[in-house]
Amino acid sequence: MKIALISPIAWRTPPVHYGPWENIASLLCEGLVKKGIDVTLFATKDSLTSGKLSAVCEKGYEEDKYIDAKVWECLHISEVFERADEFDLIHNNFDFLPLSYSRLVKTPVLTTIHGFSSSKILPVYEKYNNKNNYYVSISNSDRSDKLDYIDTVYHGINLEQFTFKKEIGDYLLFLGRMHPDKGAKEAIQIAKASGKKLIMAGIIQDKDYFEQEISPNFGEDIIFVGSVGAKQRNKLLGEAYALLHPIFFAEPFGLSVIESMACGTPVVAFNKGSMPELIDSGKNGFIVSDIKEAVTALKKIPEIDRQACRNAVEQKFTVEKMVDNYIKVYEQIIDLNKREDKRPWGNYEVLSDKLNYKVKKIEVFPQGELSLQRHQRRSEHWQIVTGEAVVTLENEKICLNEGESIDIPLGAKHRIENIGNQNMIFIEIQRGDYFGEDDIERFEDKYGRVN
Repeated sequence: MKIALISPIAWRTPPVHYGPWENIASLLCEGLVKKGIDVTLFATKDSLTSGKLSAVCEKGYEEDKYIDAKVWECLHISEVFERADEFDLIHNNFDFLPLSYSRLVKTPVLTTIHGFSSSKILPVYEKYNNKNNYYVSISNSDRSDKLDYIDTVYHGINLEQFTFKKEIGDYLLFLGRMHPDKGAKEAIQIAKASGKKLIMAGIIQDKDYFEQEISPNFGEDIIFVGSVGAKQRNKLLGEAYALLHPIFFAEPFGLSVIESMACGTPVVAFNKGSMPELIDSGKNGFIVSDIKEAVTALKKIPEIDRQACRNAVEQKFTVEKMVDNYIKVYEQIIDLNKREDKRPWGNYEVLSDKLNYKVKKIEVFPQGELSLQRHQRRSEHWQIVTGEAVVTLENEKICLNEGESIDIPLGAKHRIENIGNQNMIFIEIQRGDYFGEDDIERFEDKYGRVN
């Protein structure tokens, strides 16, 4: 199974600080590689992966403001789809834009919809809601009734990055974007009403909101620490009394919620979006409707078993479970899209199929080779278009470069190998009275397909 995994290029994959989609793409990629899946990660050049990295953009455009986001997003996505034939499936974690390329290739495309930033983007998803495209939702609540979904796959986290703390902390934590949607202002109001210290961490997404509603409250009891990395996030979550998540939008998932519970820290969240799917109210946190209910719920935090918080994540939200669920989806899609033209060495496209001749464009991956074979009902002529090849013809080996050609007589044993570092393309002209695949008699094959 060969998977092309598209990550966004706003941030590095995995992100240094913020970058939730990049974080999930990284966790998924590493998990798939551990399972033996051949994964090519399309991300920024400074990304880190144990899979194969393919990149055109030096850094994330949110990290280097000189980079034009629109230009490099186009170059990034086109790189994936120009190589589509190399893969069994393209897994898109980059929102709606890659969908506009999907009908130009035969490779099926799976898109994880990480949330709808606006109803205005829905027409793109609706247009490409067809057989070559498949959608996964990240929660059951985050679905449009205008779209078809192949499955829901919850995000998973690497539990090794989150230390369980059985001791209850003494401060409240807000971990998220400084934006009205995330309820940063309401977190401050809840903290003040409960008489508890509040630490706030996250990127400043709405500067005016931050300067007018958030920063004037800073002092000994309201502390802002900015965007935090993995180690500091783990420490902040584990030592907190509770995580405040007073959201004002339909949260598609909520990574910080399960990260908090992984550390044993309960969550108090407004009843929006996916929260009922993540929080079992009264057991690993509380789902509330407003500030007043949140303040009341905070008084009950000592009643929560912190081990139960950790257990909930272990049961439903690990990276291993996420990876296994995606592999099931991949297998289902690949099975639905079995292509006769896909081969372990590459692929082919039939250009012409007539009664007495057939023409194919054949593409061979680096180090790929066709089996040693012969035909009883057709001869062939090979013309190298790009790359370099070694042809075995009976007992002779012949090197061919671009523009060179060779005839393969009827009944002769033959093979072609790609000895270059790029895909090799050649045109095959078959002449005879029958061109079916059952006229292939194989003698040697590195992929185990000997007759």
